[in-house]
Amino acid sequence: MDTWEYQTIQVGTHGAMGGIVDMAAFQNELNDLGRDGWELVTCFDTNMSYGQTRYIIGVFKRKRQL
Repeated sequence: MDTWEYQTIQVGTHGAMGGIVDMAAFQNELNDLGRDGWELVTCFDTNMSYGQTRYIIGVFKRKRQL
């Protein structure tokens, strides 16, 4: 039976109302994790109020090496 390990990342946003993401840095981080065998399972934002976003959370998984 396969077993999995998980990792999460938190990417901050900037701007007066939040929500602005440094896409190049975000993409670099995703690619680095992908090269290490991590697969992105889901990605979501954290709303504070009135639609303001301060963080984006990415959840990754890969097969656990026995």
